[in-house]
Amino acid sequence: MAAFSASLPLLLPAAIAAVVAWAALEGLLRRADLLPVATPNARSLHVGQIPRGGGLAVWAGWFAGTLWLPGDKPWLLPLLAVIAVSLWDDRRGVHPAARLAVHTAAAAAWWWLAATGAELLAAVIAIVWMANLYNFMDGSDGLAGLMSMVGFGAYATAAWLAGAREAALFAALAAATAPFLLRNAPPAQIFLGDVGSVPLGFLAAVFGITGWRSGWWPGWFPFLVFLPFIADATVTLGRRLLAGARVWEAHREHFYQRLVQIGWSHGRTLALHGLLMLGAAGSALAALGWAPPLGLPFLFVWTALLAFVYAGIEYHWRRR
Repeated sequence: MAAFSASLPLLLPAAIAAVVAWAALEGLLRRADLLPVATPNARSLHVGQIPRGGGLAVWAGWFAGTLWLPGDKPWLLPLLAVIAVSLWDDRRGVHPAARLAVHTAAAAAWWWLAATGAELLAAVIAIVWMANLYNFMDGSDGLAGLMSMVGFGAYATAAWLAGAREAALFAALAAATAPFLLRNAPPAQIFLGDVGSVPLGFLAAVFGITGWRSGWWPGWFPFLVFLPFIADATVTLGRRLLAGARVWEAHREHFYQRLVQIGWSHGRTLALHGLLMLGAAGSALAALGWAPPLGLPFLFVWTALLAFVYAGIEYHWRRR
């Protein structure tokens, strides 16, 4: 009974977030005709039109489960700005330069409100890049939902081990993505949309920096937890820059996209990435809990493993 009482502050927000997110998602699916539609384009791996905007359910659940919790929330107003511009982008389209300006302003506003002590330029670059790479990686059924559950679940575990009350925030966010993942798993019935993926990436960076500056985890921890997303997006962007491509234009050059194009199903692609996500996040938690000096070696090992996987994908891509 004592153990249950001690865990209640962590479990109650997560339970509320999951229930409200589920109800909101079911409501969205019943009125899917009101949602923006993902039409196949140069980036898409799908052939049919699928509603997007499932991120609205995630935010409904998370806000219901956490806004009443005590403590400062310097991320709230910047997050709302990112959600607003992302929703408008889903519905009407926003010029890439305008989107980037809002993301940058939101990142700088959070840095100022939180007074983290982190270097402004480095923090803003990390946050803006994470927000956008999360959107880039949200192109195959289940990927972004599973990364969010694993990533923020790892944040929640690490914060709980550190005795931080913010663990409830992270656990609730992981829980709020669970109903969406059930509906986004292959074959997807709904997509996150920019309103879901971009703010999730924003929070992955903001909370990663917060935990590092607060002493809950070392700097390598958030990198290792989200490495499967960070590595694919960063390598792909680097390749496109070197090739002189217009990096802001839609494309299908990510490694997960090439897996599907060479014949892997969305389910098989999700299974592989799920193993990579669980392995990287599990290694991060294991190092944090039992041997922090192993954190950087684990980061290098997982980077090498991902490089091996990408080389295999590239090999089969060129043979196709």
